Amino acid sequence: MADWPIILADRILSDGRHVVLGDVDGPHHLWLRDTLPGHPLAYVIVRDPAIEARRRAAWRLDRRLAGAPPLRRDGAFRPTPFQRRRLELLLDILDMLQAPPSTPRPTSHEIARRLIYPGMTIGRGMEWKSSTERRRTQRLIDEALALMHGGYRTLLRGAVGGRQKSAA
Repeated sequence: MADWPIILADRILSDGRHVVLGDVDGPHHLWLRDTLPGHPLAYVIVRDPAIEARRRAAWRLDRRLAGAPPLRRDGAFRPTPFQRRRLELLLDILDMLQAPPSTPRPTSHEIARRLIYPGMTIGRGMEWKSSTERRRTQRLIDEALALMHGGYRTLLRGAVGGRQKSAA
């Protein structure tokens, strides 16, 4: 590892050495409990819902340490332009919802008017309550909150729309 071309971060803490190695296929985050040079590496993979992603990451690191070229095929989730716009919209919704405590929380009508439907002419009241725009706005708010409360982990594992990304 001393010959790795790009070291993005390297810290020695009380529990070991924490290193982030730069790579074309994506960074490698390592926790080295034994920091003595020349000792063989052992991979410990946490058994949790992300075990498959962790296994692929260990395999990818092992390949690169052995001198194999990058794959650029089996990397992190790369959203399409449509998915990127949607994720940006969800982040904008979260930003609006996370207003300081001194300001009142925005209504779904305000969120729709400012972020989702900027030219919206639907007023408040019964017209808004029965509109498809209100239902879509509420779904987007719910999706943004779900991402904030742990759903982002699904994206990090490469799953889109509840399905695991194929490793083809």
